[in-house]
Amino acid sequence: MAAIAGAEATALLAAAGWYAYELLSGSPVLSFWGAVFTLGLLLAFSAWLYAVAVFLYRGYRWTRAAALVAQLFVLTIGMPTLTSGLVLAGLAMLVPAVIAIVLLFTNKVVSHASRTGSAPPTL
Repeated sequence: MAAIAGAEATALLAAAGWYAYELLSGSPVLSFWGAVFTLGLLLAFSAWLYAVAVFLYRGYRWTRAAALVAQLFVLTIGMPTLTSGLVLAGLAMLVPAVIAIVLLFTNKVVSHASRTGSAPPTL
């Protein structure tokens, strides 16, 4: 499951790199600052997804909810992409998201992601 989240974060980082290249090469945009904001969102979401992948690998409990939210966002983008005629791009988003959602609720992942954090130090 952590590998899927890491792969999605890498894909998002690649999309952000492509978006930055297009922005810097002078591609026409309606709003330059809107495009910069979108680039910032792509980078922030990629960093967040990398953090989710790392802490899910370590077994922290909160990462299951964060990974589920990320997959629901991907489904929200992937379904319109698929139905608008971009079949390969839509499937590239939907298939890993569905697999990740199914894996999040398996006993193996639930038992692995049961770590709540370390206890605070005592005096």
